[in-house]
Amino acid sequence: MRLISLRLQNFRQHADTRIEFERGLTGIIGPNGSGKSTLLEAIAWALYGTPAARGTRDSIRFSRALPRASVRVELAFELAGHAYRVVRGLTNAEVFLDGSDIPVASTISGSTEFLQRRLGMTRSEFFHTYFTGQKELDVMAALGPAERARFLSRVLGYDRISGAQEIARERRRALMAEINGLKQGMPDADAIWRGVADAEARLAVARTRAAEAEVARVSTSDRLSAVAPQWLDAQTQRDQMQQLLAELRVAESEAMSFAREVERLDRELDAVALAHNELAPLRLAILPLLSLRAELESLEQLAAADARRQALMERVRTVAEEDAKLAERAVRLESAPTLERDTQLQLATLRGTLTETERTLDAESKAWTRDGQEAATRLEGLRGQYAELSEQRDTLEGLGEESPCPTCGRPLGASYRGVLELLNEQIETVRIDGNYYRQRAEQLTAVPAAIEAMDEQRRAMQAELSAAERRLLKIQNALTEATQVADARTELAARLAQATEQLAALPLGYDALRHRALRDEVVRLQELETKAARVGGLVEREDVTRTERLRVSVVRDAARTKVVELERQRTALGMDDTSYQRVRDAHERAAAEARRAELDAVSAAGEAERARAALDSAEQGRRDLARLQETLDALEKDKQLHDELDRALTDLRTDLNFQLRPELATIASGFLGELTDGRYRELEFDEDYRVLIMEDEIPKPVISGGEEDLCNLVLRLAISQMIAERAGQAFSLLILDEVFGSLDEGRRANVVDLLRNLHGRFEQVIVITHIEQVQEGLDRVLMVEYDDSRGCSVVRTSARAHSVDPFGTAALAAESSGDTLSPVHA
Repeated sequence: MRLISLRLQNFRQHADTRIEFERGLTGIIGPNGSGKSTLLEAIAWALYGTPAARGTRDSIRFSRALPRASVRVELAFELAGHAYRVVRGLTNAEVFLDGSDIPVASTISGSTEFLQRRLGMTRSEFFHTYFTGQKELDVMAALGPAERARFLSRVLGYDRISGAQEIARERRRALMAEINGLKQGMPDADAIWRGVADAEARLAVARTRAAEAEVARVSTSDRLSAVAPQWLDAQTQRDQMQQLLAELRVAESEAMSFAREVERLDRELDAVALAHNELAPLRLAILPLLSLRAELESLEQLAAADARRQALMERVRTVAEEDAKLAERAVRLESAPTLERDTQLQLATLRGTLTETERTLDAESKAWTRDGQEAATRLEGLRGQYAELSEQRDTLEGLGEESPCPTCGRPLGASYRGVLELLNEQIETVRIDGNYYRQRAEQLTAVPAAIEAMDEQRRAMQAELSAAERRLLKIQNALTEATQVADARTELAARLAQATEQLAALPLGYDALRHRALRDEVVRLQELETKAARVGGLVEREDVTRTERLRVSVVRDAARTKVVELERQRTALGMDDTSYQRVRDAHERAAAEARRAELDAVSAAGEAERARAALDSAEQGRRDLARLQETLDALEKDKQLHDELDRALTDLRTDLNFQLRPELATIASGFLGELTDGRYRELEFDEDYRVLIMEDEIPKPVISGGEEDLCNLVLRLAISQMIAERAGQAFSLLILDEVFGSLDEGRRANVVDLLRNLHGRFEQVIVITHIEQVQEGLDRVLMVEYDDSRGCSVVRTSARAHSVDPFGTAALAAESSGDTLSPVHA
């Protein structure tokens, strides 16, 4: 596998970073936290997805990215003669092969599975092969003997055998639990066979009882069939009797109803005879009603006119009173125009005086404030001058005649006294001036009496002006009211004239007493008129009533004749209650016996069916027992198989562990010989997996620090090669992450030299470190820095010209010549 390029967009702290990988020894250098290891994390994430990244999906996104900005890692690499390009985001992934624009895998899980098949390694195997993490070079030295063996088994994948063996043992334990549970839940075979025999005996008894019950049912059914015709005849005669009784009750009811109707019509004819006697006097009494109604209507009109007159007279009185009040108010408002002119002149005078007073007060206040600020400023300046002069005097007094001249800088010498006296005089003058301005500032703190008097005068004038403005507003409101009063009086005069004209048009001559007596008389005669109409209606219905009585009498006689005929038919039928009860009792006894016999037959049949079901259940229990026994036999065979598998896996682990040390020692010895130019050709492991360098087939008793680093490196390389060979991949890429952290400068240089000697086995070697001193021995340097202004990591590249190109490739081209760093991404 050889890396070609890597691009990160919004991944961790990398906003947009692109790196081109080349053959040779490349160093990724930068301070801790700058984003070096994030580059390797991005490679693993592109290949294996989320499980290869630290944290969660949310923590992968660049913190300063826009809300909808995509997270994207694009990795290009070569493997087994093919070029691959992987593009992975948080929600998508695609794999392109040999420069094609059509992806060979286009889902997250599909891309991960495709790459894992092509690499032939799981994520764990990939990290233990191509990657060597921080502090993993000397990890074996820090472990105990048993831990070393477990570590080698784990990194070489032998722990999967342990996992498989644990799965087999877990399955065996589950089988044992299932076998024990099955045995405990299996029923007793003897009880099952006894249940079958009991069910067969019960079925035989039930079938015999069912046959006897069926014979009894047939016998009782025959007896019921014999008595059934008699019962049907009795029911028919009973129904005819019930029908005759119903018709008889209807006929009797109709006859009684028609008789009551005849009686009512007779009473109505008697009332008609009386009405003939009352009608003539009533008609004579209501003759004056028509003329009285006409006179009453005339009086009603006069009464309405009189009521209208009273209302108009009241309106005239009310209008006259309102006009008098308005006239009185108009007299009081006549002086308003004169008062308005006087008040306006007064307001103009007050406003001019107030403006002049406010102007004078403002000028005096500004002068007072200005004097106070000036006094405070002068006092502050004098204080600073006093402090400066006092400091100069103290300096002069401390240095004496050697004091430097403030003007030319030479020692004062004989002029010392004169300069000192001059400073004292200046200090005294500043002190006196300071006392004066301090007192002046204190005096100006209080508001002057003249300003307070003018301010009081201003407030008094403002109050007087406000009172005059309110008085003017009242006068102007009175002027408006005078106009409204005049309009109101005009309206009242029009209303008074209209009411007077309406009074003149109303008719006279209304008599209230005559109106009341006439109304009472009309009411009395209307009641007589209503009674006459009612009596006349009775007289007019006399012929109709007589005809109706004749018709009802005929119908009544027909109903009575029908009652007599129905009574005769009932007597002729001859069916009485005693005969009907005797036939019914005989039929009910036969029906009851038939029902009991039928229930007994059904019960016997049900018992036989239940016995049949019990027998079926017993048979099913026998079949279930046989099936459980078959399942138990199969589980026993499966358990024996897993017992054998556990023993086989144990033997396999023993064989692999026995072969591990010599195979690992052979591969590590090959690396050791190449890295030491043949000085050391053999390396072995003792039983505790401690590394022994063989010199002339004898373990070297003491090894130096550099030789120890060499042993750790070749051991790590040997482990990685064994994993790669088991995965079927060429081991051409090596990435070392922070392997110099615990080494001094000399050992770091040794490791770099050792890495350079691996050119025969690795096309690419990438070293990640925060130690900048190692870059002198590298072919290419990628500097990773964190840009605080942009809040992201930036990668810059630098080419290192090496006197000997041990990888057999041209020196890596840089974006700028020499040692000048040029940005890979900006």
